[in-house]
Amino acid sequence: MMTNMVYFKRIRRMSRYIFIALAAITLFAFPTVRPVHADPLLDEIVEFSGEMFGAEHNVPALIIAVVCKGETSVRGFGERAGKDSRPPDGSTILRIGSITKAFDGELLAHLAARNIVRLTDPVTKAWPELAVHAKANVAQVRFIDLVTHSAGLPRELPPEVQSKGPLTAETYAGWFKNHKLLFEPGRLVHYSNVGFDVLAISLSKAAKKSFPDLLQQYVTGPLYMKDTVFVLSPEQKQRLMQGHDPAGAPIPDTTPAPVHYGAGALYSTPNDLVKWMRWHLDRFGRKDAEARLLNHALFVPRDGLATVSGFGESGHMDAMGLGWVAMMPEGSRPFILQKSGALQGTVSYIAFAPARDVAVFIAINKFDFGAAGAMIKLANNLIATFAPR
Repeated sequence: MMTNMVYFKRIRRMSRYIFIALAAITLFAFPTVRPVHADPLLDEIVEFSGEMFGAEHNVPALIIAVVCKGETSVRGFGERAGKDSRPPDGSTILRIGSITKAFDGELLAHLAARNIVRLTDPVTKAWPELAVHAKANVAQVRFIDLVTHSAGLPRELPPEVQSKGPLTAETYAGWFKNHKLLFEPGRLVHYSNVGFDVLAISLSKAAKKSFPDLLQQYVTGPLYMKDTVFVLSPEQKQRLMQGHDPAGAPIPDTTPAPVHYGAGALYSTPNDLVKWMRWHLDRFGRKDAEARLLNHALFVPRDGLATVSGFGESGHMDAMGLGWVAMMPEGSRPFILQKSGALQGTVSYIAFAPARDVAVFIAINKFDFGAAGAMIKLANNLIATFAPR
């Protein structure tokens, strides 16, 4: 554990935080893992931010990864997997929940850039069975509607549908046969896990390959993201960060059914996500240039929508991209593309400023939504610190 003397030295070096730090001395402080590389100032700011967060919020562990103008800092705090365990580090496996949706959006961009699908194709072109005897006007639903949460689908399937047993692709087809869309596609935005499950299944059918294989071929494989997977090996399970419920009790890790892979089933590591963030920040790279351009474009602006529902858990939603939630500049903070995730006791957030060469990933391993809100604010403040307007 950090001693009071460590905090005191940091207080003297960073006087602007003195009042917060003095109050934090008597609170919980994290042990940390220190990597052997990165810019010293970048490390200084990230480490101090993590220490202050640990002093103010009672979560078992925190991990922060920052990419800033070619430099990288990864800092872990707390106990990764129970009492007396080491802090998380760059190789720690964790659930990234709905950040998976941003991977889906990138996959769609790659397939669109290769003319395997078009953004405005109806999903029934790849999955015609959806339209057979459908009560919903599913022929109106396009790939772009699914990836921007504007397809008219519910957040989850109704309990009476889920209670009938393990969900399959046929379960979703059956929903279209018995239920109408909530609204005409493209008119509103309503956060939908169902939409991303349907998107993943539809992309798999369009490319005639399993969704995990598609993601590995176009997204994770080229970047050697070997720990970004849907099912863990025995060795990877040994590196897993333990999630906790709001009361602090451990939550057992379970693997979702393949039908849920699109909505939020990925595992990853900070080291893998650093590679992914670097790909996104390579704005002028020639390889995958069209896919990156599509993936960073904004397709559904908030202005003009009748309703925006389900986007209050992270930064403000000003527009939707391909799975990314766009937040326009405000004050010292630049334009940001972002996505949050929460699953099985882990809450995570990733955000980057594409024009400023800065990205942040941050995660805690407890369902504490006060701490989660502070975590997201910290990530966006770090971006504003490293890339002020």
